[in-house]
Amino acid sequence: MAAQLQQLIAGAARPLPEISDPSFGAQFDSFAGPKVVLLGDGSHGTSEFYSARAEITKRLIDKHGYNMVAVEADWPDAESIDRYVRQRPGPKANIGGTRIEPFKRFPTWMWRNREMQELVEWMRDRNTKVPPEKRAGFYGLDLYSMGSSIRAVIDYLDRVDPDMGKAARRRYGCLEPWVDDPSSYGLASLRGMENCETQVIDMLRELLERRLEYSREEHDGEEFHSSEQNAFIVRDAEKYYKAMYYSSASSWTLRDTHMFETLRRLFHHKPEDTKAIIWAHNSHCGDARYTSMGIRRNEVNIGQLCRENFGRENVAILGCGTHTGTVAAAHEWDDDMEVMAVNPSRADSWEYLAHNTGIPSFVLDLRPKEADPVLRSAIAAETNRLERFIGVIYRPDTERISHYSQAYLHNQFDGYIWFDVTQAVRPLERIQPKTPLSSDETYPFGY
Repeated sequence: MAAQLQQLIAGAARPLPEISDPSFGAQFDSFAGPKVVLLGDGSHGTSEFYSARAEITKRLIDKHGYNMVAVEADWPDAESIDRYVRQRPGPKANIGGTRIEPFKRFPTWMWRNREMQELVEWMRDRNTKVPPEKRAGFYGLDLYSMGSSIRAVIDYLDRVDPDMGKAARRRYGCLEPWVDDPSSYGLASLRGMENCETQVIDMLRELLERRLEYSREEHDGEEFHSSEQNAFIVRDAEKYYKAMYYSSASSWTLRDTHMFETLRRLFHHKPEDTKAIIWAHNSHCGDARYTSMGIRRNEVNIGQLCRENFGRENVAILGCGTHTGTVAAAHEWDDDMEVMAVNPSRADSWEYLAHNTGIPSFVLDLRPKEADPVLRSAIAAETNRLERFIGVIYRPDTERISHYSQAYLHNQFDGYIWFDVTQAVRPLERIQPKTPLSSDETYPFGY
């Protein structure tokens, strides 16, 4: 059975040119058109995954009318980039009187890398050539920025309604002792020492009640919308850090639900014809119902939620995979980045089948209306086939239990992008920074 599947994959795989080839992005034109295109990666530290997604993103923006890039990153950090690429007026990376540098929280290399910087500069350059309403924006979907988001809401209210700014300080004061180590808030809440839920919800409710009043002086309501998103982050982060101590499945689902709702609020704020490109890990992008996440742990993710809410025909999900090479990762959370060797893929994995095609890089179309039905049936029959997931932590010594999970590739993704041998992403710094960057680095990744 595996031999037949191997032949079917090799026959259906469409070889790709070099990523640097001007025609690379055009290889994915058939996936353009849906309201949302999700671009997943098999690790958070692989250069080819970033560069390939960057070229696909450029093509989707330039030729297919996509105007939103939403990434697995925190809203305040991403907003610094958005102000840069769209040349938005207003407070530039200044929260609570402190000038911030984007993406300085662990893992810095995930977004502070050369591949990402090149895309950001391309977006800024391209945006200067089109009217403001046609400019592509850059947005963060994640919820780890509780402290930064609190400061952003207070900073906004201090400008538009100082009395409400004082109220925000009082309500968010409940969380202030925990902003530097928010996971400790969850533990304190579990032990009955603290629970800030009521204050956080009341703050969000009052902010939303004043939407029209606060937005009246803005021509497009950008600053209120950002403040609103930050207030939702505080609410959901408060829930998330409590959920961490009850159930990993519920905290995962809460996080991905937050990412989806952030995306939905962005769509509500933007014109009706807005189309989004999402960058996140395969574990977030690939439909969770067809992996162990959904099958065994009842977790949901943003890919699943997009399909369920927008319809499968309005969503395209592309994942990336590799056989071996190097990856930028850490051994433990908050450790410095290392360039590690990636173990060759296991014989019972989808990666191994892709490797055995002998094709250095390819895209495999898995959509029901495009793929060979025999191929899809053969994939469906592989009930124990595994997929590798490397995040910001890589533990090659325990790779099977740490990084492999069951997946039905044909329904998890609409397309699978393969690079047989890959290299580590090019970070702007290798040491987890403790102090501000030197002044000779350039905005948006340094000042």
